[in-house]
Amino acid sequence: MLPSSTVENYLKAIYQGQSALPRDQRLVSMGQVATALGVTPGTATTMVKALAESGLAEYEPYSGVRLSAAGEKLAGLVLRRHRLVELFLVKVMGMSWAEVHDEAEQLEHVVSERLIERIDEMLGRPTHDPHGDPIPNPDGAINAKDLDSLLTCPVGTPLKVTRVADQDPAFLRFIENNDLKPGQRVEVETRDPAADSVMLRGKDHRRITIGARAASKLLVEVEPA
Repeated sequence: MLPSSTVENYLKAIYQGQSALPRDQRLVSMGQVATALGVTPGTATTMVKALAESGLAEYEPYSGVRLSAAGEKLAGLVLRRHRLVELFLVKVMGMSWAEVHDEAEQLEHVVSERLIERIDEMLGRPTHDPHGDPIPNPDGAINAKDLDSLLTCPVGTPLKVTRVADQDPAFLRFIENNDLKPGQRVEVETRDPAADSVMLRGKDHRRITIGARAASKLLVEVEPA
């Protein structure tokens, strides 16, 4: 099977689904794949079966799917193109980080590996895209860290925002307007389960209250002492 844009989109969706699985879970459900790609479960199942026949995935009827080693490598290379294009559009073209995702979704299927290598070199071999997502290496491998979200991190501890796990433009603008982009220092002061909210101390000691859903999408790491 040639890696068409449709195949690449499926590989990427399954790969990202695998990355979000709990440790005791191995397979991505077909419903999750279908939702990620905006197709019916039947359509997703037909394509996943084709991926399995091509050796790119392992499909278990009524259970789900997981990529093979070959499928993971191809998915990693798609993500590499996507994330380097996003960074190029922000750093070189001056586009907002809130608007580059959709552009990269189109360009990731048409840019050559030669051009991606030049972009990588031009940008200084970056390790992360504008949203903090790790950029796979030329072999498609990702060196990803286990990160806490603002819902699971320690309270009263200096933190650094490392990754934003949502590419929705409105959400990214909200993050930018509240100085919560990757690299910013924050501290969780309190969590209020009843109100589904988290109070943060952010830039210039500014207090910010955000909802639990937003807090779950901001990934952080503890600042070294």
